[in-house]
Amino acid sequence: MNAIQRRVIRASSGDTVAAQPFTPPGTHFGAVLLNAELEPISRRGGEVDLPAPEVETHIQSRFADQVFTSGQELTFEFQGLNYLLRVSTLTVVVPGGEQQTVPRAMLSLATSCVFETRKGSGIKIVGQKSIMTSQLFKQREVSFEKLGIGGLDSQFREMFRRAFESRRLPPSVVERLGIKHRKGILLYGPPGTGKTLIARQLGMMLNGKEPKVVNGPEVLNKYVGASEENIRNLFKDAEEDYLKNGDDSELHVIIFDEIDAICKSRGSVRDGSGVHDTIVNQLLTKIDGVNALNNILVIGMTNRLELLDEALLREGRLDVHMEIGLPDENGRLQILKIHTRNMSEHGFLAGDVDLAELAHRTQNYSGAELEGLVRSATSFALDRETDMADLSKPVVEENIRVTRADFLRALDEVRPSYGAATETLEQYRPGGMLDIGPQYHATLAELQQLLESVEQQEAVPLSAALLWGDSGTGKTALASTLAIDSGFPFVKVVTTDSMVGYSDAARCSQITKVFEEAYRSPLSLIVLDDIENLLAYRSVGLRYADAVLSVLIESLKKLPPPGHHLFVIGTTSNKEMMQTLGLSKYFQLELEVPPLDSTAVQMVLAASGAPRGVDFSAAAETLYGERVPIKDLLFALHVSAQGLAPGETTVSASAFQRVWARIAKAEA
Repeated sequence: MNAIQRRVIRASSGDTVAAQPFTPPGTHFGAVLLNAELEPISRRGGEVDLPAPEVETHIQSRFADQVFTSGQELTFEFQGLNYLLRVSTLTVVVPGGEQQTVPRAMLSLATSCVFETRKGSGIKIVGQKSIMTSQLFKQREVSFEKLGIGGLDSQFREMFRRAFESRRLPPSVVERLGIKHRKGILLYGPPGTGKTLIARQLGMMLNGKEPKVVNGPEVLNKYVGASEENIRNLFKDAEEDYLKNGDDSELHVIIFDEIDAICKSRGSVRDGSGVHDTIVNQLLTKIDGVNALNNILVIGMTNRLELLDEALLREGRLDVHMEIGLPDENGRLQILKIHTRNMSEHGFLAGDVDLAELAHRTQNYSGAELEGLVRSATSFALDRETDMADLSKPVVEENIRVTRADFLRALDEVRPSYGAATETLEQYRPGGMLDIGPQYHATLAELQQLLESVEQQEAVPLSAALLWGDSGTGKTALASTLAIDSGFPFVKVVTTDSMVGYSDAARCSQITKVFEEAYRSPLSLIVLDDIENLLAYRSVGLRYADAVLSVLIESLKKLPPPGHHLFVIGTTSNKEMMQTLGLSKYFQLELEVPPLDSTAVQMVLAASGAPRGVDFSAAAETLYGERVPIKDLLFALHVSAQGLAPGETTVSASAFQRVWARIAKAEA
């Protein structure tokens, strides 16, 4: 046995080994394709051209009728030089005529061979008409789940098609096709969805130089010209390699994290130095300038696609744009499996944990938030085994179990930053939504009908409804109820509560951000609460914020991307203002939410529960003939009940009248 054979069976010279004949199967055992890697055993300087057809004939004639195994190594001599052949895969034809990869097969004179080489091996395969002459990826099978990335298989497949298919071909084939390699990929999407992780793993999967990972702000330098020099240095190795080896040079991957920090739109940064503009210019010339390289792949990542210079995104530069969005239910299941794999294999995951159930309940969670969910559940499990009275007490490993109850508690602790803001909306109807009569039911029915048309009809991607009426009539509560009951994955409210002290520009940015986030979800609902306050509308002086008005109009006009649907509900106490400013025409439905009449007052008082026994008829008698805002009515009821003496259960008509008189006077 030669050295390779002894190494395979772990034997030394002089050892005695047992052997027995191998009887191959009678059919479907002949290899139709041998895929193998070649490398020289000794190099004599310079690169050797190996003619693939002649090597194939030599292998067929010398090793015909011999059994080969995947992973097997053997040496052979060809034209005076010794080579090592490492078997990668073997393919046979199975019943039905289909080809199948098998671990073992027999070579014949009809077996086709595909040879591969490593970069820098000193061998160049010429004349091969097969798939490729060198491996682009280190692994034959690429699985993101095995790499610790879940829910992104479809995105990677599209990325592979657009950015890597051409790089698998020999340079001669690429030249005959008349195409150019893609040089840039841009990954964008919400924070925590795995953009940086994808880029890092992708760089590690590719055969070539070790990727250069650059955080955007690290490029910036206070000295004149230093930032541009940093950009040039990133491409220096690739330039030298390309000058020396041409199209046979290795692939150089450069990864820019937070690329928006250095590639903002030219002219948008007014710092007086113009550094940002020259950095963009320098990067553009390196990617797609006069002396453009063909051995580079630039991967950029950003959460703010709208900030990037348009020239960077055109064809020939970062032209493969991949949105890395929130994972769907199947993707969330993959991510949860990844983060619970170790605890499951070692018995720490309890049997009552249903990952499919958790994937269903974690709508709008990003990959990072799902990882945080697992950490939170684990912390609850560890807390049960912690004795705060004696922290030196050892933890019994066998007692650690992460249970379903731990995950349910973690769901309350780790909330998604993107999606339905139900907690915020609940604040606008703290007592729930009361039944306030036929008018309420009619209004709600019309809103629901419009909502269903948005959800079900592809031809209606955007609809908007305006609720108007006097202050305190329950417009915001009604909008919040519809938003919560819609079940849409993305629900947000835009209100001045979160914009106190904001400049007009900051308000515009906040409104735009909410709409941009909504476009990422297939079904979205936005509540524009108290529009006159959003516009800072005043009856005298500076009437309104013109910039905010422009942003609102553009947002109400802009259609969501194909396949996405958006429903907008606006509320206002000043319908005339809406008409004057031209906002009314962007709402397809306008509904009045009127004050309560006497019948509705009695219904509200009855539905409110009246924990201390309010005299409904007497209370309603004091308001007979008046139109009452529900907000004022509930407030009066609450204040009246506070004045009850111990043991007293009924709010008198006089007590209610006094409170109402004070409210009416304050309103006047």
